[in-house]
Amino acid sequence: MSLGRSKGGLPPDDVVEDETSILRDTSRLVEEWHDPNPGAMTQVVVAPCSPFSVTEDLMRESARLARAYGVRLHTHLAETVDEEVFCIDRFGRRPVAYMEHLGWVGSDVWFAHAVFVAPEEVPLMAGAGVAHCPTSNMRLASGIAPIRDFLAQGVPVGLGVDGSASNDGGNLLAEARQAMLLARLASALRRATGADTEPLMTARQALHLATSGGANVLGRTDIGSLEPGKRADFFSVSMGRLAYDAGAHHDPLAALVFCHPGNVDTTVIEGRVIVKDGRVQSVDQEELIRKHNAIAKSLLSH
Repeated sequence: MSLGRSKGGLPPDDVVEDETSILRDTSRLVEEWHDPNPGAMTQVVVAPCSPFSVTEDLMRESARLARAYGVRLHTHLAETVDEEVFCIDRFGRRPVAYMEHLGWVGSDVWFAHAVFVAPEEVPLMAGAGVAHCPTSNMRLASGIAPIRDFLAQGVPVGLGVDGSASNDGGNLLAEARQAMLLARLASALRRATGADTEPLMTARQALHLATSGGANVLGRTDIGSLEPGKRADFFSVSMGRLAYDAGAHHDPLAALVFCHPGNVDTTVIEGRVIVKDGRVQSVDQEELIRKHNAIAKSLLSH
């Protein structure tokens, strides 16, 4: 972030950085850590925070830097009414039009949220993807992203959790459930005005957003589905749990989304078992939780 309150932005001045340092450090991170190869486990994205926390110059320079390195671009966009008002007052454009003006559109870009995007603005996104964050949008009472409009016009859509400050969790199965339920609510509201007659979002469509949809948003053709030649990334959930024991076995995929989103039993990433029997294998969970709680307590005591 580079645009503090003293310069007309929304973040406090004590959390912003100077733009020269931001660009220099971003270049360093790309050069040191970005892996462009298939199966990469570490990729760096140039991601200025949002239109209300970054100057127009930094947005432009970020796009130039990303395209010079061949990496992707990301920002939070059209999340709240306040952001929309800010963009109109400061830049004379709504958020999506502002992104188009800056060259921040195309298949190498994805936006988080995209709640306040009018139907006529969807073509302006020019193939940019959307990270749909339903839980965060509901927790902050931001609004409902027009996911149906995006999907109907070929906009790649995946799921995101936004962050702990606006979600209080990071369970992507829960996010898939929320995405489906919120899309159904949005359809009901549209139907009440006679504006929607399309089928409601299904559990399988929600799972697609959580898997292949996310891969499409990230421009990754090597992940997102179980197919020959793709990476060995998958998870498993036991259907023997009480949550799935009331007649859900006839359609496990639907049960996975409609029923309570518990923890997975097994997670395999790049062929490595990371979670087994519900426990993370790569770290000492108890010690990690102890350290986390100690840090949280020290922060709250100041």
